[in-house]
Amino acid sequence: MPGSQANRKGGKPQDFSVKRTDNPILSPSFLNFLKRLDKFCPQVYNGENHKERRDFDMLTVEHLTKKYGKVLACDDVNLHLEPGSVTVLLGPNGAGKSTLMKSIIGFLQYEGNITVNGFSNKSSQARAVMGYIPELPSLYPNLTVSEHMEFLARAYRLKDYKSRIDSLFTRFELEDKRKKFGDELSKGMQQKLNICLGLLPQPSLLLLDEPMIGLDPHAIKELKSCMEEMRQEGRTLLVSTHIIDSVDMLWDRALIMRNGVIHANLTREELEADGRTLEQLFFDVTEGGREG
Repeated sequence: MPGSQANRKGGKPQDFSVKRTDNPILSPSFLNFLKRLDKFCPQVYNGENHKERRDFDMLTVEHLTKKYGKVLACDDVNLHLEPGSVTVLLGPNGAGKSTLMKSIIGFLQYEGNITVNGFSNKSSQARAVMGYIPELPSLYPNLTVSEHMEFLARAYRLKDYKSRIDSLFTRFELEDKRKKFGDELSKGMQQKLNICLGLLPQPSLLLLDEPMIGLDPHAIKELKSCMEEMRQEGRTLLVSTHIIDSVDMLWDRALIMRNGVIHANLTREELEADGRTLEQLFFDVTEGGREG
């Protein structure tokens, strides 16, 4: 496994592992690994190919059903997300939000159909325009903060990305953490790096699963600003959370799940016309059994 504890403590290290005593921003062995990576990454991961097909919804989910044994996590879920919108996915714990997100990104097997920009969500064309910020950071312990960003940039075949990395590090206060290894970061710093990795490719569709958990107030403010900037640029965001206050002013469309089913799907304008707040709608659906 890349960057495993076993590689650090004994045995033959992977080519891209680094010595703790060196602690470089980009180690020579890591640079050699990147050269090999350039040969194997699909050409579709190229900024020039990140083009939207305006005749399609950015995300379409049709009749998605996912079971874990006898447990029905998602039950015939359907949704459509327009380009340039921020959709918030709300629901109590166990509602099926993370299962839906992981199905969209292609991590799970499921029944149904999911397309991104008109392509199957598991196709290279869809993966080239999708980004994902998971709830729990999954970092390589043997890569530094800078190496994580460099690895992602090379994998996506990004161009002129150095200044964007600098900007993200400044905004999320990671400038002085560039040489730190993944497992040397606090939980909050790991989440900041997790967010920077998701934002770096500037995806047309970005999925964020509980992105504000563990962040300090400054990082929350910066993330909200980044989300608004992405919306202004015409990008599409799907934000999963059960903390309503964290997204109350950001969303264009709200989806509320309960027991694997979307019970409410409406725009901000529709909710305002109904005379309810997002919080009222949430409790009506999750506790009162009322449909949105």
